[in-house]
Order: sequence, then C-alpha cells, then structure tokens
Amino acid sequence: MTYLGYVNGTRAALEVMIPRDRGVIIQAGSALAWRSIPLQSAYCGAKAAIRGFTDAVRTELMHEKSHIQLTMVQLPGMNTAQFGWARNKMDQAMQPVPPVYQPEVAAEAIYSVIQRPVNELWVGKSTIQSILGQVFFPRLLDRLMVKKAWEGQFTGQPKSSDQQDDLFTPVRGNHPGHGPFNDGARRKAVTISADLPGKVAAASG
Repeated sequence: MTYLGYVNGTRAALEVMIPRDRGVIIQAGSALAWRSIPLQSAYCGAKAAIRGFTDAVRTELMHEKSHIQLTMVQLPGMNTAQFGWARNKMDQAMQPVPPVYQPEVAAEAIYSVIQRPVNELWVGKSTIQSILGQVFFPRLLDRLMVKKAWEGQFTGQPKSSDQQDDLFTPVRGNHPGHGPFNDGARRKAVTISADLPGKVAAASG
C-alpha cells in the first residue's frame, strides 16, 4: 500500500495536471528512503522505491519539457498516530526513532515546497545526518543502526493486547493529528535542499 498508493496517486494527479501543463506533486517521504533501519525492512524498501519512482517520473516530465514539478520531502520521525494502528509483532509498544518532531514541522516543510519546489527537501538534523552518513559512511551507519535504531524503536512499555491494526482493513474511529509522543517532540526543524551539499562541495573544491 505504501508504494502503490504513491504510484496511483501520482498517476491520478498527472491525468489532471498534464493537460494544464502545471502543478506540483509532493511526495511525503522519509529519511528511511535513503537509510534503512532494522525492524522496518518492508517500509524502508517501499520508501526507497517511492524515491526511485519519483526521480524517474521527474526526468520523464523534463524530457517532455513539462512545467509540472515533482518534489519529495524527506521527513524525520514524526509524532503521529501511526504507531497506534500499525501491526506490531514485538512484545513492546513501538515508537519513532528519536528525535521526534511534531506534525506541524512536516506541514510547514510541505507548504514551503509548494511555494518553491525543489527535487528533495531534507527535514530535521537527524534526516540530514542519516542521508549524508549513508552517502559517505555507510558501514559506520550500519554499526550505529544495530544498536541505536533497534533499541530506539521500543518504548519500554508492553504493547496493548487489544490493539487493532490497518494492515487489511481501516481502523475505525477518529484519529488525532498528534500521536502519544508529545513529551520532548520538537516543534522546529532545520531544512535544506538536497542540492545544497553538492553546491557546498563544488564551491569548496
């Protein structure tokens, strides 16, 4: 659902945008599109596939000299209700790998690329560190993920025995915009375009 939802959503948007030759398609991505972590192999694979799909479609539109923009916003761990309905096969309740950011951080980042589209926007210091670390020090990050990303996903609390999940059917009810991780969740985040590190390297060289 994660990958095909993006593909079919993009196709539906392009059906409307191509005749008009304008518009911005924004994919809500994740640092995990670049740097996979343990216990989330399927999710990480889907996010990486979305990034590849988006890059390919963008170049196809460029070949056609289209004015439609495709951008991907790579997000850090967010305090959403996702962990309340995602299937959990572990003994403990799960959480995003800290640091965790409030949903408003994602909203502000997405709004910013509506105003000024870029190929990719990296949101949060942890996202920037993960992506650049994967590019320059992948083996070191492997070793860090073994401990930090594994243990960082556990809350230390037992999971609910009656928790529903949305793997095959939607979970009924009204779900809040914020998850249960408000304590310590950050309300501001640094953001950079994916082009910036290359520009800095070129300028310094």
